[in-house]
Amino acid sequence: MLAIEAVSFRHTADGPLFCFDMEVAPGEIVGLTGPSGSGKSTLLDLVAGFLAPLSGNITLEGASLLGQPPETRPVSILFQTDNLFEHLSAGANVALGLSSRAKAHDPAVEAALDQMGLKSFASRRAADLSGGQKQRVALARTLLRNKPVLLLDEPFTGLDEATAVPIRKSIADLVARNDWHAILVSHQKEDVAALAARRYEIRDGQTRPV
Repeated sequence: MLAIEAVSFRHTADGPLFCFDMEVAPGEIVGLTGPSGSGKSTLLDLVAGFLAPLSGNITLEGASLLGQPPETRPVSILFQTDNLFEHLSAGANVALGLSSRAKAHDPAVEAALDQMGLKSFASRRAADLSGGQKQRVALARTLLRNKPVLLLDEPFTGLDEATAVPIRKSIADLVARNDWHAILVSHQKEDVAALAARRYEIRDGQTRPV
């Protein structure tokens, strides 16, 4: 179980106080909704270790994640922006999900691209890809890391519905098969309805089950 327990945070001394409580079971995708600025990305940053809470705890299977730097946390995160290296090929960008020494022709890299429908784009520079293709490359890299906590921040940005449907299914299958704990932030009702087993909404700085 991924447990976020009475985690409080404020960005500035006089800024609004956030207080988060939620749980995600193994193999479950939980949706997180709320208006812009409500604290959705803040919560993901706290889980990933980019921010430190004022109080509370974040645990995975009973072990606290607090104090662990982002690079050692068992967390993968896909941001709203694709965060690719524009001068590298799609394959080379995905390979970074394995290690800095992994190669674009690694079988795992090729399989991840194939799963996203991009096998034929492996050698194409990221700068030459469309917005939707870049997001799928970033998603392939995130999924390849195979960490037990998966954070998805608007993962289908730039994808039309026909493209999003099979990718949603791939994510759902991978989360269930690997017992990942996934949190999905999306403004698209279709994404949340298709993927989330349960949903929390952030209102007035607090998470509430919906």
